[in-house]
Amino acid sequence: MVSRRTFLAGTGALTAGGFGLIPGQSAVAAGAGGTGDAAAGRLLPAFGRPKHLHYGDVSKLSGGDQTLLTTLQGVVNRSSPELYFLFSPGGPDGVDARWLRDTGIPTTRYADPLGLVAKYRHRVSGAIVHDPDVPDSLNVATTLAGLENAVVADAAQAKAYGLRIVQDLRGKFDGDRVKTYRWQLENLFPRCTHQLLTGLPPTMVVQAENLTWHEIARETRQIRDSSNRGSYTLDVSPALGKEAVYVRFGDSFGDDGWGASVASVSAKANGVEIANFLPGTDAEAPFLFDGLNSSIGGEGNRFSDGGGYFIYKFTPPAGTTSLTVTVEMWNQYLVTATDTAPTRVEAFPYFRDYVVATKALVSWLPPNGPTGDLLKEHFDKVAPTTPYAGWFSNDVAGEWSGVDLAAQGGVEVLPADFYMNGTVHSGVSAPISDKVRKLTPAKPGNKVFLTLTFGEGDNVQYCQRHMRDLWDDPHRGEAPVNWTVSPLLAEVGPALFSHYQRTATKNDLLICGPSGAGYTYPGAWPADEVDEYMKLSGRFMRSTGMDLVYAYNHRENERWVPFSEEIGRSYAEHTPLRGIIQSWEAGDLLVRRGGIPVIGNFSPPGKAAEYKAALDAHIADWDGKSPLFIAGAINAWSWTPTDVAELAKLLKAPYELLLGNTFFDLLNRTL
Repeated sequence: MVSRRTFLAGTGALTAGGFGLIPGQSAVAAGAGGTGDAAAGRLLPAFGRPKHLHYGDVSKLSGGDQTLLTTLQGVVNRSSPELYFLFSPGGPDGVDARWLRDTGIPTTRYADPLGLVAKYRHRVSGAIVHDPDVPDSLNVATTLAGLENAVVADAAQAKAYGLRIVQDLRGKFDGDRVKTYRWQLENLFPRCTHQLLTGLPPTMVVQAENLTWHEIARETRQIRDSSNRGSYTLDVSPALGKEAVYVRFGDSFGDDGWGASVASVSAKANGVEIANFLPGTDAEAPFLFDGLNSSIGGEGNRFSDGGGYFIYKFTPPAGTTSLTVTVEMWNQYLVTATDTAPTRVEAFPYFRDYVVATKALVSWLPPNGPTGDLLKEHFDKVAPTTPYAGWFSNDVAGEWSGVDLAAQGGVEVLPADFYMNGTVHSGVSAPISDKVRKLTPAKPGNKVFLTLTFGEGDNVQYCQRHMRDLWDDPHRGEAPVNWTVSPLLAEVGPALFSHYQRTATKNDLLICGPSGAGYTYPGAWPADEVDEYMKLSGRFMRSTGMDLVYAYNHRENERWVPFSEEIGRSYAEHTPLRGIIQSWEAGDLLVRRGGIPVIGNFSPPGKAAEYKAALDAHIADWDGKSPLFIAGAINAWSWTPTDVAELAKLLKAPYELLLGNTFFDLLNRTL
């Protein structure tokens, strides 16, 4: 494995070997102090280079204390970043600590990071106090904190740290989400930056410590076709003992994405029915304790895959000795139960430093129904290609509809809700090459040419966190693989992008994450604005040396829509692309659009052996008389470079594994 490198701003390396300053950033722009500099060609606000960082480990603090510190961080770091926090577990080996060491910036560690509130209290005007009974008031408080140079706190925190109350939001809002965010849009947005919009959940679910789960039922077979669908009566009596019983539905095979799927639920206490509901209905709401990591499927079923789960809470009458839950259920279910509340709700603290520092408006509006109408009004108030940084509610369903709604409004998405220390990473300059990676041409032949791609690179928090862990795998580089990465990291985390670019082996290729400069579905853009997105994407791709893109398009009737010729021509005219991998799952798409080859990805489940078996089945009808091209998707959440190396060892003739640039060079010469 290539060893880690430390890149310091202002060194001679900035102009050596084809490396230059990050796109649009000059020494003047870099010191803009979070105000942005459109004239310098930047998309996102600029921050000054940190000179000394005060840091502490906040991983064990409550969400409320973390929110106090991240909003303090936003005010302090706006002028010149000085505060950095370790959120990830692992202490000096955690990912936040690794990135901090890589900066080479002098640091001072605080054993009690809350002591930094007293140190920097003179830098803030006071506190915006949110209403604990109205979760969305925390987002309004965050917007106000940016505008008033204040921190976000509850009343107890404000008193404990001697903070003057600048505004008290208790009792101001009645809990109606649309009314709350409409007030904010009308009264605060005129004072906010219009350079970006942001979306963050006001609260998060935190796992309880030292919890014991009783296993109730498990599917031991890898079933993905609902062939085990049936009515199951589960005895959860072993979890009786306290006020309530919590029943969790998860995935018995967490690495392949086919977890528990539930279509109906009923419960009986000592034979008397105490619950009967269908997922996704009003009747479910009183019993759904935690559904954040689940979604509603096409049959009205609630499901959660991989590491996700959902939890129902049942409160039987006192003295209950028998509690059963009957569910219509299928796929790879793992059902467990406990008598202790498994989670608690706390303030969501992440990315708030960036929101406060940039004076951005932050909301949390589900993209469907009345809240979706209001979110569309947000998009209509900004210029085309303005980023929406953060995420959407309702996980997968929110992703599809949210990104689609943003695209319709001419807005690209920057997934960043778990992006930590963004004000620091935006200011750490690092050399980024604009040179396109040279390829080694492959010889044509009647083979199965395969390229493998890690997804998720549009997600800058993935690039910051999980991708770093994958990248540090000692088996990285043993087999050719493409890594999707957001070119917007060149502005929001240049040292991160530089690290991946400079430490890549000959078998690692960085390609643009979905679907260019920010996550979007190009086919959903207004016809008169899509070229602006492509121009923006072309600028970022050229400045980061990337000429391949992994792309999504919008969906119709639950199916992906192939790119139109018009979209292909726009890519061809405004970007340097040599090829596009389009999300497709079945792997049966291979066309040219605008002269650019577009191949659909093939996304089988399982690890190496099962993946290889799926490839063999996929090519069963191939006659071997012409080349066959397959773009294989790699699940970044369940695979590692070690798994890729294991798969590569299984790929004997007729397979030939190639990097994406060589793959598309050969495809262009063959198709």
